[in-house]
Amino acid sequence: MKVEAANYFKTSDGEQIFYSTNFKSDELKEDDNVLMFNYGLVCSNHHWSKQLEFFDHQGYKILIHDYRGHYQSTGKNELTKITFENIASDMKELCDHLGIKSTTQIGHSMGVNVALEFARRWPELVSNMVLISGTVVPVYNIMFNTNITDQLSPTLIKLLKRFPNIFENVWKYGGWNPVLKKLIHSGGFNVKTVPEEFIEIYLNRLGQLGPELFFQLIEQMNKHDILSFLPKIKTNALVIGGDQDKVIPNYLQKLLIKELPNAKLYLVRNGSHVPQVDFPLFINERLDLFLKEGV
Repeated sequence: MKVEAANYFKTSDGEQIFYSTNFKSDELKEDDNVLMFNYGLVCSNHHWSKQLEFFDHQGYKILIHDYRGHYQSTGKNELTKITFENIASDMKELCDHLGIKSTTQIGHSMGVNVALEFARRWPELVSNMVLISGTVVPVYNIMFNTNITDQLSPTLIKLLKRFPNIFENVWKYGGWNPVLKKLIHSGGFNVKTVPEEFIEIYLNRLGQLGPELFFQLIEQMNKHDILSFLPKIKTNALVIGGDQDKVIPNYLQKLLIKELPNAKLYLVRNGSHVPQVDFPLFINERLDLFLKEGV
């Protein structure tokens, strides 16, 4: 998207949050609705590249940001403070700073947790939600439709503590490993529609963040207490999932539809865990229809 403003915002606890908009603050009107994109677990705004281009061209106002501890934002040295509650608070303070009164929260995977936490705490700031490939139940029990994450995580954390340099080097340079690239490509994406170059960019950006942040955030996903609150979130929501999602099973999207009072489901044929990357044209047109007509 074209960037009209890119800057840092200082939070109330002293962290610097990087953000970009396609509008200047003095262009924002009282009733403007701003699309706020929230990426997934150790992902980046690169996962939204086709949506940012499309909705910018359509004339929507857009805000993207880096969570605390991610990329150009500070906070990586305070891992225990990188929580969904603090990320949501950062978003609220950023909206206040920019004078934003209405948002559409768009989240993918872990970004669904972020969007729901924001909507739970500040419903008056959320006009719509788009929730893609997320889960509101403990991730350890359902990821890849097994409890393998629950079994592997303690072992991996022990290895990280025992061999930090080796572990972090493997993590950092994973984008150079052709075997790992192939595993990620086939495990989380539609290999027929997503080029290998996209996977390499994803792995290289993941390598910037480090394994400690991954384990902190996956634990946040595992213990996020939001399920019982969903019936109280009245915001219109479009829930999207890929019917070939190997990471987060589709019954979790159906759970969201059941628990959210005003939610609709869009299941993408041959879509993976990242349908917005697999089939950007279909996703963009569906989101545009939802935003304009509420259907």
